Amino acid sequence: MHTIIDSICHIDDSAFDADRKEVIENSHKLGVDKIVVPSISALNWKIITDICAEYECLYPAIGLHPQFVNEHEKDDIDKLDQYLDHHPCVAVGEVGLDYYEEDADRDRQQWFFQHQLEVAMKHDMPLIMHVRKAHPDVIACLKKTAFKRGGTVHAFNGSIEIGEEYIKLGFKLGFGGMLTNPNASKLQKLAAQLPLSAIVLESDAPDLSSINHKGERNSPEYLPEVLQKLADIRPETIETIAQQTTVNTNDVLGLNNT
Repeated sequence: MHTIIDSICHIDDSAFDADRKEVIENSHKLGVDKIVVPSISALNWKIITDICAEYECLYPAIGLHPQFVNEHEKDDIDKLDQYLDHHPCVAVGEVGLDYYEEDADRDRQQWFFQHQLEVAMKHDMPLIMHVRKAHPDVIACLKKTAFKRGGTVHAFNGSIEIGEEYIKLGFKLGFGGMLTNPNASKLQKLAAQLPLSAIVLESDAPDLSSINHKGERNSPEYLPEVLQKLADIRPETIETIAQQTTVNTNDVLGLNNT
């Protein structure tokens, strides 16, 4: 068994209401030593911080997810700033830009992303980023804001060149269950070519299950399958990958400092 970290898991989701404690305990027995729990809106900040306070292995992050931008209020930015004053968190997230839907309100997403960057800078906190079809705009915004604290880019599937841009900006790149899909050759090639020092593991549970659990609720219990797949496609041993991805996550999110 190898000790690893789940860098993004929505264990607060109602899909875990019936067996949350069992899932967390079983994940820990399987080597998932720490679980980072990001929010999607102001409505679940307290839920997340309360759940994380119950379990030593859970680490909260709060933010405003770009996919739900029409549900956010502009004064949520002030609330985010104030919440971070009184609640210890490891990151601001999930934040970012999502242009996947053709009718995505890009201007509104950019406004919330920019203002959350400023809040994160004020509190000297890293980001947990959700980015779809929007890497150039996210990178441009990070550079314009001179954001230096880094963080993670969840479910990364951009090009090597885009990955290198994020790495230069201090970010680690997340890989999860999709990597185990036999048809994900492009993603597997990407994960094989990037430097191991830039990779973090993630479940994104209850979504994005590994191929062995397709159609099921995803769980941090399945994260060792992602580790195994990385070991199958990379030159390093599974022990080295487990150790380095753990170091990467601890370092970029400051988990050893909390």
